[in-house]
Amino acid sequence: MIRIFDFDKVAPEEILNRDIRAEADVEAVVDGIIADVRRRGDEALRDYARRFDHAELDSLLVSREELEEAFAAVGEEFLTTLRMAADNIRHFHEQQVHRDFMVNDTPGVVLGQKYTPIQRAGVYVPGGTAAYPSTVLMDVIPAKVAGVGEIVMTTPAGPDGRVNPNILAAAAVAGIDRIVKSGGAQAVAALAYGTESVPAVDKIVGPGNIYVATAKRKVFGKVGIDMIAGPSEILVLADGGCNPAWVAADLLSQAEHDRLATAVLVTDSPALARAVQAELEVQIPALPRAAIARESIDTNGKIVVTDDLDKAIEAANLIAPEHLEVCVADPFAVLGRIRNAGSIFLGRHVPEALGDYFAGPNHTLPTSGTARFSSPLGVDDFVKKSSFIYYTPEALGRVKDRIADFAEREGLHAHARSVTIRYEEGR
Repeated sequence: MIRIFDFDKVAPEEILNRDIRAEADVEAVVDGIIADVRRRGDEALRDYARRFDHAELDSLLVSREELEEAFAAVGEEFLTTLRMAADNIRHFHEQQVHRDFMVNDTPGVVLGQKYTPIQRAGVYVPGGTAAYPSTVLMDVIPAKVAGVGEIVMTTPAGPDGRVNPNILAAAAVAGIDRIVKSGGAQAVAALAYGTESVPAVDKIVGPGNIYVATAKRKVFGKVGIDMIAGPSEILVLADGGCNPAWVAADLLSQAEHDRLATAVLVTDSPALARAVQAELEVQIPALPRAAIARESIDTNGKIVVTDDLDKAIEAANLIAPEHLEVCVADPFAVLGRIRNAGSIFLGRHVPEALGDYFAGPNHTLPTSGTARFSSPLGVDDFVKKSSFIYYTPEALGRVKDRIADFAEREGLHAHARSVTIRYEEGR
C-alpha cells in the first residue's frame, strides 16, 4: 500500500530518493559491450540480438517490405491517430525554431549567430516489456523540424526477427531514414562508433533501461546525448476538490511503466490522501500490468500531505518531477509558481497520457530531479549555434590597444601581437 507522509515531518531525501548511478557490474558489462561492438561491428550486433532478443537476423536493417507490411498490420484507424499526433507534435516543435540574427549597430562591426542542424542523429527506441511508437514520433519529429540530414533509429527485433509493427508504422509516419534491428547498450555503441550497417551519428537521443543510460553516458564526448534518463515519474499536485479515482488512475499511468517508476501525490487535503490510498487498492488488481504497478506503488509511491497549497507547490518544486499534473481549481494561477518540472499538465481534465501521445509537447523529459536545470527534448537538441564576427580595419583600429592591453594582463603576448601587427608599418 502506498505510504502517506506529513510534509513538515519528513526530510526532503525521504520524499524522493533517486540515485540513477549504475552499479559496478552494469558498468563492466556496458564497457565490454561497447568494446566488442567497436571491434566486431555488425557481427557483434547479430550475436547480441541472438543472445538477448532470441532473434536470428539475416539483415540488421528494416526493409521497405517490412515497413509496408507494418502499415497493413496496424490498420487505417491507428495510422490516422499516428498522423494526427504527428501533426500536433510537428506544429508545437515548429514554434521552437530559432532564427539567425545579425547586429550591425556599431560602424564597421557586424556580429551575429547562426543555427546549423547536426548532420546525423541517432534515435533509440525501447522494445522490451512494451513497445513505444509514441517515442518514435516524439524523438524523430523535432529532428526533422530542425533539419537534421539523416536520422537513424535503433530498436530491438522480436524472436521472429521483426520489429513491432506499431513502431515501424510510427517511424514511417515520422519520416525516418534508416531503422536498425538492435537494442540495448550495443545499439548505443553502434550509433556512436558506427558499424558496417550503422553509420556513426553526431548525437543520440531516446530513453532506455539502465544499460542504455550507462552506454549513453560512456559514449558522451564521442557523440552528444540528450540526457541520462532515470525511471519515469509523475507528481500529481491536487486540492481537495479532485476526484480520488481520477488521481489514482493518473498515478498508476506511471506506475505501470516500470517497477522503478515513481508516482507521488502532493495534496493539502488529508481526506483526498486517504481516498486515493484506498482507490489505488481498488484499481491496481484490475490492471494487466498489476504486478509492475503494485511494486512501483508499494516501493516508490508516496502521498505527501501539506498544510496548504503554498506548501504543496513548495514540495513540487523540491521534487522537480518529470511529469507534473496541476489538478487544482485554478491551475493557471499556480503555473507561474512552478519552477521545476519537465512537463506541466494544467487542470483536472489533462491526464499525463494526453501529453504522452497526442497533444504536441515532447514526452522525452528530464528525470531524477534534473528538471531543476534541464529541459524536454526539442528542436534545440538537434541544432548547433555558431557566432560570427566581422570588423573593418578602421573598427579594429579603434579598439586594438585595449585588446592588446587585455591580452598582456593575462600574460598572452602573442594574442596582443596578433592584433597590433596589423597596424605596424610594412607588416
